[in-house]
Amino acid sequence: MPTEKDVEQSRFFANRVAKRDKHLAKWARRVDTDCYRVYDRDIPEVPVSLDRYGEAAVLYLYERPYDKPEAEESVWLELMATVAAEALRLDRGHIFIKTRKRLGIEEQYVRNGDGAGSRGLPGEDVASERAVREHGLSFIVNLVDYIDTGLFMDHRPARAMVRAMSPGKRVLNLFCYTGSFSVYALAGGATEVAGVDLSNTYLSWAERNVALNGLDDGRYRGVRSDAAGFLAREAGTGRRWDLIILDPPTFSNSKKVEGFLDVARHWPALVCSCLAVLEPGGVIVFSTNARSLRMEPALVPGAAVEDISGRTIPEDFRGHPHRTWMIRKQESGGGLQSHQVLPT
Repeated sequence: MPTEKDVEQSRFFANRVAKRDKHLAKWARRVDTDCYRVYDRDIPEVPVSLDRYGEAAVLYLYERPYDKPEAEESVWLELMATVAAEALRLDRGHIFIKTRKRLGIEEQYVRNGDGAGSRGLPGEDVASERAVREHGLSFIVNLVDYIDTGLFMDHRPARAMVRAMSPGKRVLNLFCYTGSFSVYALAGGATEVAGVDLSNTYLSWAERNVALNGLDDGRYRGVRSDAAGFLAREAGTGRRWDLIILDPPTFSNSKKVEGFLDVARHWPALVCSCLAVLEPGGVIVFSTNARSLRMEPALVPGAAVEDISGRTIPEDFRGHPHRTWMIRKQESGGGLQSHQVLPT
């Protein structure tokens, strides 16, 4: 049974969720979007986030700074899911619970987990996949089988920016995941889009997202490759791109390639490899969640670096911002100095 303290916390949580959802729903209808973060650890005693996906939602529990008996945690978590459903006016069976834990280095940075701890109501058979809307485009999300759902909603403004930049451009989407940036680029009028990822699962998912939006018209191709290898091959052929989306995992030690990627250490080499296949005047949109990364423009000669983080963090993710830079390749024959940082 929930304790009196649990019930009190659930009331605060439900009031916050209802208020935020009412506020965000007005914006969402205006921009043809039905997925957004409703709650993000706003109340210290309720360390969860709540993401709405149309007529369903995912409740993420984050680790507490202290131990709580598993049985008590389970009762508390079920209460929070129940009041979240009521506040969102959804069936409880459409609230899926997931747990985010600090894991060991060998598993911590896998972009999708194995779905452990994900559940709706016990014994209820629900469809794991559904389509959601974002800025008039449709995306397949999986609310059951993985820790992440297939759509990183904090990149919503950056995707809109890419769509606006894409008309007539050749766009390369590295670490493409499920292809949301690729869909935006195609919708924006890119002449060619390549999505690069090591995972056949993600590449197939990306192709389904492209097809879902009626954009499978020959302009898109998925490439199974590590980013470094793909960029080296592109440089060797002399092929060039106008716009590159670079959103790598913070850390990766995939068994499919030699070595590992630590973006805080390896970002200069990665960005320079992108610049080598970028047309003069072309742009890299580089984003990361790595808090330890220090952007030093002098390490990427031949480019102008602009911090656009403030323009790429949506209102519903203000509490846990990523960082984003626009890196423009210097035009041949002059222009900006290689180490100049543009004003934000």
